[in-house]
Amino acid sequence: MVTLVSMIEIATSPTTTTLVIAGELDLQERDQFPGIAARVVGLRRQLLVIDMCRVTFMDSTGAAFLISLADSGAKRGGATVIRGADERDLFVLEVCGAMDLFRIDNEHRCEPATPATGFHMVTPRMNATDRVDRRAI
Repeated sequence: MVTLVSMIEIATSPTTTTLVIAGELDLQERDQFPGIAARVVGLRRQLLVIDMCRVTFMDSTGAAFLISLADSGAKRGGATVIRGADERDLFVLEVCGAMDLFRIDNEHRCEPATPATGFHMVTPRMNATDRVDRRAI
C-alpha cells in the first residue's frame, strides 16, 4: 500500500500569496489546514492563487479548506484563483456550492513532474476546459 503525503507550500509577493498543493487534499490531511489557513490569512494579500497541478485527490474536507481560504479573502475584498484543477476537483467545489468564490485560471498549464530518480514523468491533469475523447479510451 502506498500512502501519499500531502505537501503545501506557501510563496508570497507584495500582492499575491500562492499556495502550491501536492498530494491528497482530504480528511486525512485536515490537521494541517488550520495552521496553513492562519498563515495565509495573516499574510493579508489581495490575491490568493491556489495551484492544484499536483493534487492527486480532493474530497469535501479539502474543498471546505479551500472554501474557507477564499471566503476569508473575499471578506477583505480579495480574490482567489484556482489553477491546474481537474474537472473532478472543480466538481467537488461545484457540489459544495462554492464556485462563485473562485476565479478559474483556464490558461495555466501544469509542468511535468521530475521525481528524485531523475526519470522524467508526466503527470496527467485535466483543466476545466480540457475534454477527454471517450472513443480513444
